[in-house]
Amino acid sequence: MTSAAYPFLAIALGALAGGGLFLLIVAIRGVDPKPAPARSKSLGQRLGELWSVRGLVALLIGALTLLVTRWLVAGLGVAVLAYSWRGVGGAAGERRTMDRLEALATWTESLRDTIAGAVGLEQGIPSSLRVAGPSLRPPLERLVDRLHTRMPMGEALRRFADDLNDPAADLIIAALIINASLRGPGLRDLLGSLADAVREELDMRRKVFAERKSTRRSVQIVIAVSVGLAVALAIFDHHFLSPYDGPFGQLMLAVIAAIYAAGILWLRKLARFQPPERLLAAEAPAGGAMAMAAAGTGGTR
Repeated sequence: MTSAAYPFLAIALGALAGGGLFLLIVAIRGVDPKPAPARSKSLGQRLGELWSVRGLVALLIGALTLLVTRWLVAGLGVAVLAYSWRGVGGAAGERRTMDRLEALATWTESLRDTIAGAVGLEQGIPSSLRVAGPSLRPPLERLVDRLHTRMPMGEALRRFADDLNDPAADLIIAALIINASLRGPGLRDLLGSLADAVREELDMRRKVFAERKSTRRSVQIVIAVSVGLAVALAIFDHHFLSPYDGPFGQLMLAVIAAIYAAGILWLRKLARFQPPERLLAAEAPAGGAMAMAAAGTGGTR
């Protein structure tokens, strides 16, 4: 074994020992169970996203970086960074959540106003489709189709809740399920109160989003300056970064890129709201649903 391979061997053994120690600590402490994830995208949908305009632009930027630096790790890292730039800091996920809440509040208010005209849920839900936002329209269209096929209202609403997979929507749909089975009065006032609660949550999320905007912008500036400076040095003073040309240098560059990626993922995790447990989850016991119905009946009369 040559002396040049000793540093690589030492790093590999250190990483193996650190990984083994980490797995041992995790095995001893255990991990918290994660909530059921949202419906994942299919492989075809993911490939379609890669061949979108954003994916082609990221591929072009990565190819240019590879051409000017002659570093494979830099080309791949810059391409991945360019593709996921909108998600740096978790802003995209928060915007989607706020759009869903806005659409949910608007739809609830529309349904409340429709029911106020002495119209039942069977007629009010299809009528509310015309004011549904883009994020709410596909699940609502499936709900209307199920109602047209004579599916019981309660079952159709539960499937609608599963399609939305949103704790805020569960409260509204639970009120509709209770009214569909018991036909008690007070649904219009209850929907108005729930719509106000959704808008209060939306206002809170908007304030938090605005407060975090400067932090996200600072993170994006730091990442852009760091990556831009490295690429500029590779173009105008490549001799200064020549140690990264070899296999060992590319390995070190991969470690640096992994640290940057871990920091970005950590930032996104910190910016993510922890959603509460769903009220109408598929695994919810029947007794809980009956108790909810009993409580809702008392509150709507």
